[in-house]
Amino acid sequence: MVSKLEQHIVNLLQEGDKRAIPLIYENYSHSLLGVISKITHDEAMAQDALQESFIKIWRYSKKYDPSKAKLFTWLYRIARNTAIDKLRSHNIKFEKEVQIANTNVYKLSTSGLNQDTIDLQKHVATLDLKYQTVLKALFFEGMTQQEASDELDIPLGTIKSRLKIGLRELKKIYNP
Repeated sequence: MVSKLEQHIVNLLQEGDKRAIPLIYENYSHSLLGVISKITHDEAMAQDALQESFIKIWRYSKKYDPSKAKLFTWLYRIARNTAIDKLRSHNIKFEKEVQIANTNVYKLSTSGLNQDTIDLQKHVATLDLKYQTVLKALFFEGMTQQEASDELDIPLGTIKSRLKIGLRELKKIYNP
């Protein structure tokens, strides 16, 4: 059974009446924030996700169909999906950040260099162009496999295959 308040909110949503948003916030924001917080484990991110959820609730308000789901179920799904998207977006951004303080790039010494591998670029240049391109992007330009895929407009699986084959060909040069 639907409460009078819930029915009133549904009617306002379906009419595109902005008065629905404060009513939803008053009656459901605490529960939605709880759902979001359990997913994000971060207060600031949870607040952002809640705000984005309310924007989506308003944007899709006319699509809400009370015969398919109760109002809270619909709100819950929007909030949950928004929180998951927010968390994924944050994790992807975090993985791409360069951690300069933890890098050892500037601490390399030349004493441990193998004289046979110094001419690596020369040997890479002997490979087929498709393998050269991938190896250069990954090892000499410092791209991740995904970045190389995007930059070279080559599917990620193809990048991985060409990397594997290219390394196998280089191995033949260094370990005949």
